[in-house]
Amino acid sequence: MTSTDLPFRATTLEACAWLELQTGSPWHLAHLLEHGLTPYVWLDYDPAYPELFGDANGGYAAPIFYQGDIARLAAGSEDVLITLTKDAYKIVARLPEPGFRRPLDALRFQKKDLQQLAKALARGEQPGADDAPPAPRPASESRLGIGKEQVLIAFAAHARMDLGKALDGAIGIFGDDGARVKASARKSKRNAVWNPVTLALGLNDVYRVPLGPLKRAFKTHDFLLDWEQDWDQSLRLLGK
Repeated sequence: MTSTDLPFRATTLEACAWLELQTGSPWHLAHLLEHGLTPYVWLDYDPAYPELFGDANGGYAAPIFYQGDIARLAAGSEDVLITLTKDAYKIVARLPEPGFRRPLDALRFQKKDLQQLAKALARGEQPGADDAPPAPRPASESRLGIGKEQVLIAFAAHARMDLGKALDGAIGIFGDDGARVKASARKSKRNAVWNPVTLALGLNDVYRVPLGPLKRAFKTHDFLLDWEQDWDQSLRLLGK
């Protein structure tokens, strides 16, 4: 398979097969993501979300770049969950909860991105080593989330709301498929944990909590230090 055989938007199988020919080693989806390639999913026009599509009445290719969505794919998920993307005008857009689900075979990778990666590898470079964020890390049991007490310590002083009550009520971004880790409260609310990166982004985006104190929280609280890399990467991807 030559570069001319590579489709403009390649499937995961096509992308991996092409890179295997270029590099002489096998490739898989997690490998593509570790090297910073952005996957896309074609979204057919949906009149329920006119602000997302604008004039793109035939649909458009939506990028998947949010750390949580990428980490889920890298960890071997059975489908695609997109919670944050860019609209047809390339403006960052948060999707309605719980996000859009698509089958894994809907993923596409851009030809130019694959070619740039192959050239960088041929030169012996780590693509984007100087300015790219670190590769996403699949969530481990120890990094599933933080508890209510930790959430309140880190963020309650900056939120103009009763954050504790909001967490208990699981409203808005705080419920399952939002910031709260799905099923973590199945047996008891005491077991509930929240993804602090998703929660902090939601506090900023939905509840207008300033980024300044949120950034400081990830640098000053010991229980958030393991999440600082994910937080920083999410801010870079969002251009904040």
